[in-house]
Amino acid sequence: MRPAEPPPIRVPVGEGSPRWTSRTVQRRVPLVVHNATSAGRLLDLLPLFHDDFRVQLLVTSTGSSAFQGGIREIFAELELPVLPWEQALSTPVDLAVSASFGGELAHVQGKLSVISHGVGYTKKLGTPGAGSREPTFGLSPEWLLADGRPFVDGFVLSHPEQSERLARVCAEAVPAAVLAGDPCFDRMLAARPYRDRFRRALGVRRGQRLVVLNSTWNPEGFFGSGGSLDVLPGLLPRLAAELPADDYRLAAVLHPNIWHGHGPGQIRAWLDRARRGGLTLIDPVHGWRQALLAADLVLGDFGAVTYYSAALGTAVLLAADGREKLDPEAPLAEFVRRAPRLDPHAPLRPQVERAWEEHRPDPAPAGFVTSDPGRSAELLRRHFYALMELPEPAAPASLEPLPLPPYDPPRQTAPLSVRTRVSGTHITIERSTEHPHDAVGDAHLAVHEETRHPGDLEAADVITRDGRADDPRLGGADLWTAEVLREHPHCAAAVYVTGPGGCTVRTRDHGAFRLTACPGADADPAAYASSLHAWLAHGGTVPPDGVTLRTHTAGGAHPFLVESVDPRRAAIGRGLPDPDTPDTL
Repeated sequence: MRPAEPPPIRVPVGEGSPRWTSRTVQRRVPLVVHNATSAGRLLDLLPLFHDDFRVQLLVTSTGSSAFQGGIREIFAELELPVLPWEQALSTPVDLAVSASFGGELAHVQGKLSVISHGVGYTKKLGTPGAGSREPTFGLSPEWLLADGRPFVDGFVLSHPEQSERLARVCAEAVPAAVLAGDPCFDRMLAARPYRDRFRRALGVRRGQRLVVLNSTWNPEGFFGSGGSLDVLPGLLPRLAAELPADDYRLAAVLHPNIWHGHGPGQIRAWLDRARRGGLTLIDPVHGWRQALLAADLVLGDFGAVTYYSAALGTAVLLAADGREKLDPEAPLAEFVRRAPRLDPHAPLRPQVERAWEEHRPDPAPAGFVTSDPGRSAELLRRHFYALMELPEPAAPASLEPLPLPPYDPPRQTAPLSVRTRVSGTHITIERSTEHPHDAVGDAHLAVHEETRHPGDLEAADVITRDGRADDPRLGGADLWTAEVLREHPHCAAAVYVTGPGGCTVRTRDHGAFRLTACPGADADPAAYASSLHAWLAHGGTVPPDGVTLRTHTAGGAHPFLVESVDPRRAAIGRGLPDPDTPDTL
């Protein structure tokens, strides 16, 4: 039984709409959404209709997908008139564009064009009532014919390989097929020059490698628990423990059907420990392509996003196979058969390093994603306007550039085991949530003040905090660092990080210091602070005019300047009164 639909809209279509509309248009174009995944692909197409006063855009949802979460939010973002599905089926339109099958598409009153919401048509998925038969989704008679006849006026394919498979399995639909490239991939190709910006947006520092975990929706996917081995729960803490925090940055791109199917709050709850260890969850609609462009390695599965990664030339390790879910003739299936595998039982760091070092881009995935790279806007607009029987606008067709995501650096609140080796003013450092028993160097424990377990703070040698220099809640670096040393007698250094290149450190025995990254340095200020702590413990002293130390991590040296803070304030760390602080503090 379908859920109750909202009442029909009256503007800009509906009963009596000419009376209320300000402009008379020549064409009506509804975008037909099945779920958040297909909506994301339709968002790529919006610029093809920009600036055309002859066209009224609408949106509607078939309600046929099991994954309805996220659709309402995307509709609110689009701010286009929303047609209830029953009204959409009863309203004459000039062109309906869908990025999926399912629902009563055959009853649309107008021309219908369908594009793929993945990398072509690759996965097996039966229609309702199909029993055990699992044809290729979108590329079989079960999906393309209604009452034995094709109902799609334009079937958009991205590569002739898809046309050849279509001819073998459903020749009736071949006349509707049109090769028009891949707008999703074209947007990524156009954004390649901005890779470094996308990396900086994720807080990836010089020398760090960004590892993106990717999973398609499916019990057999990387995130799923229905495969031969449920590797994810045990793999996540090992990734944080075996991949040093300053050498690696971790992010996850999950299929929208995972994200909205289980609920973003549940995903965050399941991945809480991993997030506290530095894993960032990427927006599955607006941010995943930028993350792929920024990545050094994708730890993925048999989904389209992993294949896009390989097409971009990025190293890939498969953590889940799932080839039985794929059309064996699809290029994605061949890629899965040949791609290197992750052994979840073996040490992870050597596998990751080997995959990155030995990787050589394979031209095959890029060759099969699209036969017309960079031309999808031109080809798609030509196709859509031909179906509408409307002359194209004079301006060249174009797609929207991928936006620069908000700055989202890692937020590690799990305790970090720190190993250091000091040689003069050079300090080699490695920080991880755990350290192997045979790790070399001196050890200390660095804990973020927002750790989940307050007992961690009592054992911490270094306690850190991120905050604005003028944050009134914390009182700034001077007040906060003084409070930390008073409240935690075991703590030797309190670190207040105010930005990506600097922090204030108050030590219990040596006073307070300001740490500033020198030109060419690009490490975490908390790593500078742990380096200073180790250097001081080895007998280092800071002269009146300061000293430059060098943190060695992520394959490079990062110089930073250490300067003493006003000695009156430094006295707080030694238990002496501060003349600028009230006695009631």
